[in-house]
Amino acid sequence: MGPVNEQESPVRLAAWVHGQVQGVGFRWWTRSRALELGLTGFARNLPDGRVEVVAEGSQNNCGQLLAALRSGTSPGRVDQVVERWTAAKGGLEGFLER
Repeated sequence: MGPVNEQESPVRLAAWVHGQVQGVGFRWWTRSRALELGLTGFARNLPDGRVEVVAEGSQNNCGQLLAALRSGTSPGRVDQVVERWTAAKGGLEGFLER
């Protein structure tokens, strides 16, 4: 392993997924993709019908998750994904369906 400063700092991706994404296995599917990428975080239903996805890990892996959310291969129907990138806050273990 090289010096620590060669590793990129972890990031936090928050994504709000609009469409028909509740009650169709979307959170389970998102959790599976996130775990494959080694991300921590959660996916939860919001009262207005959106799903909120919060994931932490490398910028590259979070970007791959975001691309998967937009890929059209998820259960249900995704109309729009709104994203926000911030520095990782930590404190997340595993990837949960909330």
